[in-house]
Amino acid sequence: MTEQTHAALELDDIQRGVLSPRPTPYAATYILFRIDDRAHGRQLMRRLSEVVTSATDSMSPLGETWVSVAVTCHGLKALGVPKESLDTFAWEFRQGMAARAKALGDTGESSPEHWESPLGTPDVHVVLVALAPDGAQLEAAIDRSRPAFENLPGVVPVWRHDCYALPTETEPFGYRDGISHPAVEGSGIAGSNPLEVPLKAGEFVLGYRDELGGVQTPQPEVLGRNGTYVAFRKLHQRVAMFRRYLKDNSTGPEDEELLAAKIMGRWRSGAPLALRPQHDDPDLGADPGRNNRFLYEQGDPAGFTTPLGCHIRRANPRDASVAGEPRLHRMIRRGTAYGPPLPEGVLEDDGADRGLMFTFIGAHLGRQFEFVQSQWMNDGVFFGAGDAKDPVVGSGDGTGDFTIQRRPVRRRLQSLPRFVVTRGGEYCFMPGLSALRWLGDLKD
Repeated sequence: MTEQTHAALELDDIQRGVLSPRPTPYAATYILFRIDDRAHGRQLMRRLSEVVTSATDSMSPLGETWVSVAVTCHGLKALGVPKESLDTFAWEFRQGMAARAKALGDTGESSPEHWESPLGTPDVHVVLVALAPDGAQLEAAIDRSRPAFENLPGVVPVWRHDCYALPTETEPFGYRDGISHPAVEGSGIAGSNPLEVPLKAGEFVLGYRDELGGVQTPQPEVLGRNGTYVAFRKLHQRVAMFRRYLKDNSTGPEDEELLAAKIMGRWRSGAPLALRPQHDDPDLGADPGRNNRFLYEQGDPAGFTTPLGCHIRRANPRDASVAGEPRLHRMIRRGTAYGPPLPEGVLEDDGADRGLMFTFIGAHLGRQFEFVQSQWMNDGVFFGAGDAKDPVVGSGDGTGDFTIQRRPVRRRLQSLPRFVVTRGGEYCFMPGLSALRWLGDLKD
């Protein structure tokens, strides 16, 4: 831990992918590399430091196009980072996502032995993410990055996955996604909920004070400062199963949409139940100035409007009375769809792989990402619901239930299946630009 506590974020040293909201629509790709030759790996870091976009480049000629790079713990080892430095990183990061599977609910079908190769293995060292408003600009961004990893035979591409965000901003289950994001002190980027007090920069960027007053910085400081932790996960979504479950548990189309809203906490348009409890409002759902402006405690403490166990209330309880302090578990979440959409109205699985590439960004893997996964998504104790799991992304096994608070009699859904299956993922460290240069200049 360091005592440096600069109030202003050093945006020119922070990768743009950490703080910047993504454009709409956009295309993205993940390219994973294995480092077989240390010298070539270090050369890759030097080259990428010239390609990666900083958080100050939001008005660059490239517009809403940027490249980010992150490194796994195995990658830092492959680059020759000394053990005494590695030991200062978060222990969850050092273990890796596959080793943390049980805590994350990645069991059964989602367990690492079923993951898509090479995810979760020691062969994943570097993760390159490129993002642009459309496919053509995305390929142009990759072409600009290509000189960084071409002609380096000791750096081997091992996996690529293309993703996209539709103009409708919907994910495969049909809900508008990417609505809620926190305000970070010093970033100059407004949060999506004007009722939420901005969070300390140290919750999301290493080297700054966090909500508890601490400063987390892996050592040496040039390596840790202005970096962050990233968790990315490939999540397969069983869209046909989800649609059939809604249909089988509703009395008709209108009830089906209400049920879908109660499970998520929002209507499919993005309009929150907190503001439109009886009916959808697509204009509200599409308005970023209004669609996330709400709290829970004053108007809906018991969950009669927004169910206590619905997805968005679990993911961010806001000001609701729950065990613990929600601000200590806030995350930056990004989700990008992949695979072909299942045509509207189809209730049978067509065998296609579709889902979400989920990304977490934060300075505290344990009390942010892992806490939310284990305590809020896959348990219900924090709001008095025993072991009830999230109805959308929880690690259900067909025996769980979901309660919808209502008067005079609550409504309970039975036999919730697992709608989302983990296909793999990695814990990564996203260095600052100075750290990329430092990694490139390492000597044996």
